Amino acid sequence: MASYKTSLQPTDMSAGVTLRNRLGEWVDRHSGTFFIAPCTTLILIFAIFPTVYSIFFAVSRVRFTGDGLKFRYVGLRNFKKLFFGSSEVQFLGRTDPVSIFGYVIFIIIVIAVLVWLWRSRKLTTWVGMIGRTISAAMAIFLSWLLCASLLSGNAIGTLYTTLFYVIVGCALQFVIGTGLAFLCSQPISGKNFFRVVFFIPLMITPLGVGYAMRMLADVTKGPFEPLLAFLGLSDWVWSADAWSARFIMMIGESWQWIPFIFICMLAALENVPNDHVEAAQVDGASSPQIFREIIWPQVLPVAVTVLLIRMIEAFKIVDLPNIMTGGGPGTATESMTLQSMFVWRANDMGSSAAIAYMLLILTVVVCASFFNYVVLGQVKKANA
Repeated sequence: MASYKTSLQPTDMSAGVTLRNRLGEWVDRHSGTFFIAPCTTLILIFAIFPTVYSIFFAVSRVRFTGDGLKFRYVGLRNFKKLFFGSSEVQFLGRTDPVSIFGYVIFIIIVIAVLVWLWRSRKLTTWVGMIGRTISAAMAIFLSWLLCASLLSGNAIGTLYTTLFYVIVGCALQFVIGTGLAFLCSQPISGKNFFRVVFFIPLMITPLGVGYAMRMLADVTKGPFEPLLAFLGLSDWVWSADAWSARFIMMIGESWQWIPFIFICMLAALENVPNDHVEAAQVDGASSPQIFREIIWPQVLPVAVTVLLIRMIEAFKIVDLPNIMTGGGPGTATESMTLQSMFVWRANDMGSSAAIAYMLLILTVVVCASFFNYVVLGQVKKANA
C-alpha cells in the first residue's frame, strides 16, 4: 500500500505543475483583458448605462410625484416637437420663406452629394455604402436647413449655432494653435517663456474664462472702451446683436482651447527628425516646400486626432453661452447642450433627453464623416 502511494506522488506533482503552467499561460494571454476590465466596468456603469437608460426619458413624458418619477410612454412625440412642434423655431431656426438663392444652392448641393454617393458605390463594401448613405442624408438635411434659414435671411436655431461653434471655432483654433506651435518650434530666443504664456488659458476654469471675456467685452467699462469710443462704437452693444454675440462667444472659447492645440502640435513638430529638414535645405527646398512635403505629412496624424478631439468637445459647449449671455439675445447664442439644460430646468426631462440624443446623433455622424472622408483621405494622400 505504501509503495502504491509512493508511485503516485510524482504523477500528482507533475499534474499540479502542468495545471499551474496552463493557468499561468491563460492569465498571460488574457492579461490585457484583466488590466482594462476595471476601466471598462466603470465606463459601462457611469457612461453607457445612463445613455441607454435615458432612452426611457426620451420616449416618455416624465412627471414628478410623491413617490419619485412617473413615466408615461409617448413614443417619438418629444422628437417630433423639435422638428414640427413648439420647439421647431428654437431648434431648427426659421425656415420660411425660402429665397430663390436658397433653392438654387440647395439643388446644387443635392446634385453634388448624389453624384458623390453614386461614384462611391464601386469603391466600398455594402457596409460602407450604408455609412455613406447616412452621411449623405445628413448632408442633405443640413444643407436644406442652411439654405432655408441663413441663406434665405432667416434666423438660425440652436442646431446651426452649435455647428457654427464647432466648424468656425475649431478651424480658427487649429490655425492659430498650429501657427503658434510652429513659431515656438523654431530656434528663436525666449520661446520657452512663450510656451508657458500660451499654455496658461487652458489652466483657467470655464467659469473664470466666461467672466473674464464678459469683462473684456464690456463696451462701457472694459479695457477696450477707449478704442471703441475712438472708433465711434461707444453705443454699440455686442450682446444685443445675434452674430456679434456668437463671434464674441467663439473668441472666448478659442482663447481657452487654442493652448490645447498648441501644446499637442508643438510636441508633434518637435518630433520631426531634423536630418530630413536639413537634407531638404541642402537640396535647395524653400520653407513652404519643406513644411508642405516633409513636416506636414509627419504631423498630420497628430493634427487630425487633435482636431477630431476638439470637435467632439466643441459640440458640448455650454458654459460660456450660459455665463456670458444666458443664451441671448433671445436664443441666438444658445447651443443644443444649453437648450437641453434649460428644458431640463423646466422639468421637461423627456424633451431634454430628446435634444441630447439629437446632439449625440449629430456628433457621431459629423465626426465619423470627417474622420472617414477627410482624415483618412489626407492620411492616404500623405502616405502615397
